[in-house]
Amino acid sequence: MKPKAVLRKEFLQLRSTLTEEEIETFSHQIANHSLKLDIWDKSTYHIFLPIRKKNEVNTEFVLHILQGKDKNIVVSKSNFEDGSMFHYLLTDQTILKENEYGIPEPDEHSIEIKESKIDVVFVPLLAADRLGNRLGYGKGFYDRFLSNCKPDVIKIGLSFFEPTSFIIEHDEHDVKLDFLIHTKGVVSF
Repeated sequence: MKPKAVLRKEFLQLRSTLTEEEIETFSHQIANHSLKLDIWDKSTYHIFLPIRKKNEVNTEFVLHILQGKDKNIVVSKSNFEDGSMFHYLLTDQTILKENEYGIPEPDEHSIEIKESKIDVVFVPLLAADRLGNRLGYGKGFYDRFLSNCKPDVIKIGLSFFEPTSFIIEHDEHDVKLDFLIHTKGVVSF
């Protein structure tokens, strides 16, 4: 088991080497693989909007799938003072602005959605292991968010990389994934 700080640094470095073209190609592959999952009968889907400067998966392709299937799409706004997140319905009228960390967020005039209404969450991450443990940036936003969702919410990590062979350190506060979608396919946990 490698310490989270070491793995975090390794995967940030690995992701920083990806070109814009690779990010677009890989993100498209991930979206295509998402269609293999039996999740499309749900109604409300939470999706993260990528931090471009951190070379995150471009979720625009998954977003298009959700829009094409006429699903309720939810995006978040983060409170960095207390580590909480607020969730808003993404509509044609939603105004998105990048916060100081480069995260696109809806403005406060959007329609707030409670965690209990969300059926599926597409989760950002740096890496996942073969047991479904997730490595994020270390602030705990998604662990807190996911622990407030209904027990049967489907948690799907999106990653450019297959699960790491190293087991990621975890404790009782860390919420495991149900699935990981990467460039080569889908892993079920």
